[in-house]
Parts: sequence; C-alpha cells; structure tokens
Amino acid sequence: MLHGDILGQRARISPDEPALVVVASGERLTYRELDAGATRCGQIWRRELGLEKGDRCAILAENRREYLEAFFACGKTGVILVPLNTRLAARELTQILEDSGARALMYSDASAGVAAELRGVAALERLVALDDPTNDGDLDYGRLPATYPDLPPAACAPDDIHCLLYTSGTTGKPKGVMVPQRQIAWNGYNTAINWQLRADDVSPVFVPLFHAGGLGAFLVPILTAGGTIVLHDRFDPAEVLSTIERERCTVVLGVPTIFKMLLETPELERTSLEHVRWFISGGAPLPVELVEAYHARGVVLRQGYGLTEVGPNCFAMSSSEALSKRGSIGRPLMFAGASVRGPEGRELPPGEVGELWLRGPHVSLGYWHNPDATRAVYDAEGWFHTGDLARRDAEGFFYISGRAKDMFISGGENVYPVEVENALLQHPHVRDAAVIGVPDPKWGEVGIAFLEGNGVRVAGEDLTAFLEKRLARYKIPRRFLFVESLPRTAYGKVKKGDLLALYSPV
Repeated sequence: MLHGDILGQRARISPDEPALVVVASGERLTYRELDAGATRCGQIWRRELGLEKGDRCAILAENRREYLEAFFACGKTGVILVPLNTRLAARELTQILEDSGARALMYSDASAGVAAELRGVAALERLVALDDPTNDGDLDYGRLPATYPDLPPAACAPDDIHCLLYTSGTTGKPKGVMVPQRQIAWNGYNTAINWQLRADDVSPVFVPLFHAGGLGAFLVPILTAGGTIVLHDRFDPAEVLSTIERERCTVVLGVPTIFKMLLETPELERTSLEHVRWFISGGAPLPVELVEAYHARGVVLRQGYGLTEVGPNCFAMSSSEALSKRGSIGRPLMFAGASVRGPEGRELPPGEVGELWLRGPHVSLGYWHNPDATRAVYDAEGWFHTGDLARRDAEGFFYISGRAKDMFISGGENVYPVEVENALLQHPHVRDAAVIGVPDPKWGEVGIAFLEGNGVRVAGEDLTAFLEKRLARYKIPRRFLFVESLPRTAYGKVKKGDLLALYSPV
C-alpha cells in the first residue's frame, strides 16, 4: 500500500548506508539509526503524549535531526505534523495552532521564548523540549526512553494526512494544506526517477524544513533513492560552499536569491564544484542570466517548479535542456498532468499564455477546515488551478510567465511582471527587482519597480532607456524605487503585498 513511511522502507533495504550528516552537531547517521529515531519519536507521541492517528503535533525548531525524526514518524503513526514558521510572531503562530487543533508542541531552545507564549493555546496539552526544558511541566525529548517495544506501527492509508503545511499568508490568512501520505510517496518516487537521483547522491539542505521545499524538494527524494542528506540549520553562503566541497555534494537545491548570493561569495572561486552534477532552483522565477552565469563556471543550473498544494517537484529536464531550453521549467513528471487553460477553462495551444492547471497522485487533499478555499482551486475533475500563468512550446516544455494575480493591464495590454523583472536583472547595477501594478488614471494600471542595487544609484531615465532596448514601451515601469532589501518570506519569495504598502503616489 502506498504510504508515507519512505524512511522505514529505505532503512529496510539499505540499513547501514549513510543517510544524514548534521552540520551543526557533526552527527552522522545511517538509515538504520535515523529510522530508529523516527520510530522512537512516534512511540513518544503515542505513549507519552497520548496522540493517536489523526491527532496533530506541531514543531517549532530550526533544521535539526529531531525535525526529520518527527516528519518521518508521521508515516509510522498517522499522527499529523504541523511545522511552524520560526519567523512568525507568537500571535501568528497562535492562529495556526488554533486552526490546526494541535494537541502537542515540540520546540527547540532557540524557540523556547515563543513556545512559552504559546502555552495558553486551548488545544495544547503538552510541550516537548528538544533541548533543555524551560518549564517543569515540559517533557525532555532527549531523556525519554529509547524504545517502547510494545507499540506496533499504526496502519496508514494513502489518503491519510501526513502533515499540515500552512501557506505563507502573503495574500491573507494562512491556510493549512492537507498533504496526504500518497503525496509524500509520489513526490519521492517520481522525483527520484525523473530527476535520475542515485544512491551516491549527496545533497545539502539549508532551506527551512517548515516549507514544502525544505521537506520535499530533495529531502524525501534523496532518501527515497538511498542517498545522503547534509543538513544545515540555516543558510550561510560560505558554510554551504565549504560543505559542498567537503561532503562532495552532487545535487543542490536553492532559490534564485540563494544562487545569486553564492555567485557573489568570494569563497566560490576557491571552492571545488567538480562533484556537483547540477544545481536546481525553485520557489521563484529563475533569471536566465543566472543559468548562463553558472554555465560559464561549468555548472548546470536547472529551474524547477512546484507548490505546497501539488508538491515541490512537478517538472523535469535534462542538464543539456537546462541550457538549450533556459527559462523553461521542463516537461511534466511521469503521471503528472499539466495543462494551460484560458479564462473559460479551454486548453490553450502552444505559445499562448494561460493559467497552469495540474493534477495527479501528487496533488494534496485541499485546505484544512476550509471547504470554500478548497473549491476555489480544486475542481471536480481533479485539477488544481495554480494561479500561475504559463505557456508551453511545441515540444511540451513549460514556461512560467508569473502569478495571475501579479499580472496587470496597462492601456489594454497584459503586462507580466516576471518578464520586466528579468529584463531589469540584466542591468549591471540591479541586484534584484520586483514589479507591481498600481492604478493610473490614464492607462488603468502602470508598473512600479522596486530595486535592490549594488551601491550605485541609477537614474530612472537611464533605466527606462535600458529597458526600451528590451521591452515594449507599455511594459516599462513608470517609476523605479531603490530599497535596501526586498521583503521576503523565509523561503525567499518576494512579498509583493508588502511592496504595495511602501508605494505612495506622487
């Protein structure tokens, strides 16, 4: 039966192979050892906390071994994990805990202060300290028994919920995506097969594990294939480059911002990348210039695509296609349906831009206790309406044009901000760019560009002249505003709603 105990199955096949390297602590665990930790976590949930299948347990912690133990314990017990964003305030986390009805909370020492503020949440019955407890009533995870031999694994079905992943909330109240066990399994199998992952692959994970990308983009697929995960507790460019060389990493996931930062890190020139098969970017559109910059250094940089609701990996391309089809997210994975649809739901021919729809066994169950939001994007035929604008070419390669909500209409013409942003990133003094549409009495809407510079302020008329050589006139922003840094989610996506708050008409 298809279910989410990926780690248990891999540990049965290759128990003594290396599974996990923890950078902060220096721990090195085999599959047998990591699986034993996940089994113990599940037993603690059931014996010490009284959690049963379908109950929710939240975790508030940085990337660490115990996070993996909790995540994979879900496939053994049917308990539902609720990963919490460590960047959120206690008030925001309270909203998620109340919505999920979590009965227990696991927390690290770094999050102990926030955890203390969450004790009053009605549904929370027990708190579990992953380090030293800050309250006499909290359980000490490290001091609990090593095993509970009288507790057999719980039987789990494919559509049992494995975890609730709450959306970032950049457009409103966070929604809990119900990720079933089959979605975890399909993501592992399909990514491992279509991306041609191998048992000798080594991958660093430095993006947060409270995101779908951190948990699913490489963690589950690499362990499915029998490879090794190198776990960082945070992203530090110099540390990551050192790890890539020391651990002989072969495949590396990041977001565009991370790959820009690595390019700008002095240590890059001194780092051996001879073992890297390829880098892959997700979470935001990948500028073509980055693909070419890494190619010039002899490294393949691919672009991926995924969403929490459909899994972090939905498309694939080869290393040669990453360059010849640069700008593309690739072809859909096996058993993954993808379609570009117009406003009436009609499938559009190659070359036309429409909304990207996805369906298959990798699609989630919908939003927790939110049937209206679920019906708005999951249709009766199993399609998930992504809200992303895309096109496909005659060979079946897909290209993302931006978010449907980001698109604006200027003088009757559709403007896709990602196209404008990519053009701006070609300017030598623009490090990053985000474009939004704002009301205009003459044109209906016009573009405003928010820019991160490199210390050299460029006049608006010079940027306009630069873009006139690359874009139609109606696509060029009417104003250019330099900011110290663009507001981002923990996963690196620009929060365009926050940008709108910074804009004031003149």
